Amino acid sequence: MYLLGFDIGSSSVKASLINGESGDCVASAFYPKQEMKITAIQAGWAEQEPEQWWKNLKLALADVLSESKIEPKSIDSIGISYQMHGLVVVDKNQEVLRPSIIWCDSRAAEFGNKAFTEIGEEKCLSNLLNSPGNFTASKLKWVKDNEPTLYTKIDKIMLPGDYIAMKLSGEIKTTASGLSEGILWNFKENSVANMLLDYYGFEKSFIPEIVPTFSVQGVVNAKAAAELGLAEGTKISYRAGDQPNNALSLNVLNPGEIATTAGTSGVVYGVSGEVKYDPYSRVNTFAHVNNTSEANRLGVLLCINGTGILNSWLNKYVGNKAFSYEEMNQKASEVAIGSEGLSILPFGNGSERVLKNKNIGAQISGLGFNTHTESHLFRAAQEGIVFSFKYGMEIMEEIGIKAQVIRAGKANMFLSPVFRDTLAGVSGATIELYNTDGSIGAARGAGIGSGYYSSAKEAFASLKKLDTISPDASKKEQYAEAYQNWKQQLEKQ
Repeated sequence: MYLLGFDIGSSSVKASLINGESGDCVASAFYPKQEMKITAIQAGWAEQEPEQWWKNLKLALADVLSESKIEPKSIDSIGISYQMHGLVVVDKNQEVLRPSIIWCDSRAAEFGNKAFTEIGEEKCLSNLLNSPGNFTASKLKWVKDNEPTLYTKIDKIMLPGDYIAMKLSGEIKTTASGLSEGILWNFKENSVANMLLDYYGFEKSFIPEIVPTFSVQGVVNAKAAAELGLAEGTKISYRAGDQPNNALSLNVLNPGEIATTAGTSGVVYGVSGEVKYDPYSRVNTFAHVNNTSEANRLGVLLCINGTGILNSWLNKYVGNKAFSYEEMNQKASEVAIGSEGLSILPFGNGSERVLKNKNIGAQISGLGFNTHTESHLFRAAQEGIVFSFKYGMEIMEEIGIKAQVIRAGKANMFLSPVFRDTLAGVSGATIELYNTDGSIGAARGAGIGSGYYSSAKEAFASLKKLDTISPDASKKEQYAEAYQNWKQQLEKQ
């Protein structure tokens, strides 16, 4: 039997098919081959058409089925990973009413900040574990205030993964983990956050039926089966936001374990067994995929919006696309730690939670026309991204999460030796790299949810470690000095 996973990102949609018994990936594909369109009508806005996700899912799945040549009926179940915090609104006919306001859209920050003050900071933190901030609930408040006619047509609100599950099954459902990432879950009451719904004046009927993260949440209906080439009745048995799912894909499920990613945005995600939160909501606490009322498993998430997108910007506009990313990594490695005084703050992709929702933009400092080359810029960018991780990890330490081992997939920025070595050097943690990604993790999650696997231990028995990077003690002071120089630039803002 096979397990199918989808990863609905903001750059692309990936599908992977794994052999359930061996855990091996037998086929995978992603679309589009260039980054998906993000529409920004105004500065700080970011929207995508949900139909774009569905279209690219179909293309990726078609390639996977063609490459694998398997019978669709041999697919046991489907798992879905998705970009977090996005808002999808549909009417009673399940028609999408407007483009999705996605994770990096910062227009709703003022609504969330106002709610934080008026509801009461302590009340929000003790119940929601976060400020309402710029999350899904606050995005819906923006729609209510700015598009009132459209708002009256809303029947249900969804996250991007809920939308994909709806397209597959015809049913609208969500999870407690998903609601927590939208700041729509009350941890103290273990229920929907009615206090926030009431404050914003939202109809309680907007919230879909809640199902467990690991469970048979629905099945592929006849319409979707015909459209996708799948077997009608195939189980949909797992869904999770991309960062909790990335942690799952790396078998990060227990307190003290840490996962990280560095794609368009960058995330450090640690699991805690205690209900703790940052009083300034600079890092955020959500329900992890295996959180239950009996055992707290909470994900503390540090998000840096400007990560791989900075590297991409440099590739396009400094390198003029003349260099591959591998060549950029090589050039960066030719420059000494600290980039000879050149520093880059990578915060050019909207409001940053770690900066209390400030949008300070990306900044380059210490640039010398007679000293620095594109190689210095490439290294300073990678160091700046890592240093922003370190800055946030210091906040995570304040609430009890100390990085000793960090797990990641060997992909994106983790393909760069400079990036890996700098993260190990400045954090003091050992980096472990694995042969997995979000779509493979979603496929394993599907196997757990459908009962194909008896436990997470069985599901991840075949997970292979590819590389280990230990901190270089001889360079500890160099990394620390470079970080302090970078931090001084940040604290001037």
